[in-house]
Amino acid sequence: MNTFLYGVLPYIALTILVVGTVMRYTRGERTWTTKSSEFLDKKSLKWAGPMFHLGLVMALGGHIIGVLVPKFVTKMAGTDEATYHMIALAGGIPAGILFLGGFLLLMKRRFAGSPRMKANTSNMDRVLYLFLALAIITGCAGTLSNISGAFDYREAISPWFRSVLMLQPDVSLMENIPTIFRVHMLSWMLVAIVFPFTRLVHCLSLPFEYMFRNDIIYRRK
Repeated sequence: MNTFLYGVLPYIALTILVVGTVMRYTRGERTWTTKSSEFLDKKSLKWAGPMFHLGLVMALGGHIIGVLVPKFVTKMAGTDEATYHMIALAGGIPAGILFLGGFLLLMKRRFAGSPRMKANTSNMDRVLYLFLALAIITGCAGTLSNISGAFDYREAISPWFRSVLMLQPDVSLMENIPTIFRVHMLSWMLVAIVFPFTRLVHCLSLPFEYMFRNDIIYRRK
């Protein structure tokens, strides 16, 4: 099971992510959308949207540095392990608060909001929110449970992930890691598997022109 979860499943997830996303764009470009529901309920997005997206960007940046940058690189840059851990906490805890807080507000809006919002929520939306909740909650729990730095993920999870990317998965690195981090690893694979079939694909469009386009005028009711 350990070999399957950390030596096979990552490639299944990444293959579905890449192939599914390409097929979604080439064969179903008309469905390539965030399916914005702002016109159904705009007020509750005032805080939820910015909090969620800012937390996401911060968390993603922290993961890229912590997972993809080898430990010896930060040491060569003059950052010892204790300092690195404090920097990671200083960025990770605010990111987690924003990310989780924004997500909970979005969940409240989606599932405890108006009947119109519930009617425009698909089964795939429900699956997506479930997997995102698992990923965000386990990520936050893992950070808080490791404030002391007792578990060094850069000695286990980070080299494992890099070994997966280099097509030489070293599953032995994942044998003795805490359960919360195991579940977190499983959660990102689940998100990757459903990604091509959800509204998340819109993040690949990089719609920077959105900030400069003219407003869309709606007639008042």
